[in-house]
Amino acid sequence: MKNTKHDNIVEFQVSGSYALFSDPIVRVGGEKCTYQVPTYEALKGILSSVYWKPTFVWVIDTVRVMNPIQMETKGIRPIKYNGGNDLSYYTYLKDCRYQVRAHFEWNEKRPELITDRSENKHHEIAKRMIRKGGRRDIFLGCRECQGYVEPCVFGEGAGAYDETPVLAFGLMYHGITYADEAYSEETKGKMTVRFWSPVMKNGIITFLPPEQCPQSKTICGMGMKRFGTELQNFSGLREFGEVT
Repeated sequence: MKNTKHDNIVEFQVSGSYALFSDPIVRVGGEKCTYQVPTYEALKGILSSVYWKPTFVWVIDTVRVMNPIQMETKGIRPIKYNGGNDLSYYTYLKDCRYQVRAHFEWNEKRPELITDRSENKHHEIAKRMIRKGGRRDIFLGCRECQGYVEPCVFGEGAGAYDETPVLAFGLMYHGITYADEAYSEETKGKMTVRFWSPVMKNGIITFLPPEQCPQSKTICGMGMKRFGTELQNFSGLREFGEVT
């Protein structure tokens, strides 16, 4: 099941005892309930925790659901904004395991980082970081759901839904488009949230790229943080001793 469209494909498995890919509507407070499958933004966040640079943008291509979709509700005592604790019920996914395929594309909104566009370098580092389990902590949707990353061959092994022809999940949150990843005049200089209706076929969900999501909503205006050696906030090739 090789994808020949991109040369910088990465494939990995992410797993964890629990996951909470919650609907943004229920994230403000109170009780939270997870989606049945991971969102595009959650998988992108996992891969960014494995390896990320502002030079490129991760694009999630597909996810394969390996374990049966199970949920468990827990009583949680979150901290209240005005002090003290409250009692809420959070509904988590249980015993999660997913195979993910993704690739990266250059961030054309950052021309100041053009000298860091070494595809082979970033691809090899990303694969190495997957083998090491990531650069930063991995979590599945929220901080209390610890995740673990390891290399895999996408499509290998038996999945729980390999024999399920079609399973639709209705309207779901896709992700957020930030100002430095804007893909149109409507998303330029803004924070925009995207929505779509995923369909799983034989255990695999193929994600729409952000610019093809059928529904979006502008949240607020926002600017871009600039990077560069002259700003002393980006080392580029020097980080790995490739230039002096």
